[in-house]
Amino acid sequence: MFTQMNVMQGLLTFGDKGNEAISKELKQLYDKRAITPVQRSDMTTEEKRKVLRYLMFLKEKCDGTIKARGCADGQPQREYTRKEEVSSPTISLEAMMLSCAIDVKEGRYVIVTDIPGAFLHMDMEDEVHMILEGSIAELIVKLDPSMYRKYVWHSQRGKPML
Repeated sequence: MFTQMNVMQGLLTFGDKGNEAISKELKQLYDKRAITPVQRSDMTTEEKRKVLRYLMFLKEKCDGTIKARGCADGQPQREYTRKEEVSSPTISLEAMMLSCAIDVKEGRYVIVTDIPGAFLHMDMEDEVHMILEGSIAELIVKLDPSMYRKYVWHSQRGKPML
């Protein structure tokens, strides 16, 4: 029940609630102007070779709500980029546990908060091309058809791509 699912599994399991969760996650990208569509024909061969797939996962939270999480599949970047240059600056489990132990020992008052789309507030130095496929491409088009529709193309199997 608390496992993470890919888009296809998640949509089969959660139906409309899954679509709503994906749309909410994509809306963050749209609202923060984190992505700008480009025509595939305007990309160089090198840019096409370095395109990262946009992955989306769905899970049911403890309170029953459905949460979608999107990320770029950074696996292809390992061929041409050092790990330190593409890794998210997240805390290690060991450092977090040590910090928690210190908080308890010193009797500190701790507050936990969530900053929605925190990574979207960062400036990127390099341009990264991502490809949105299938349901994800269709749902982002629904956010702003006049902006995205003209960038959609279909794979050999008929899957919408953006």
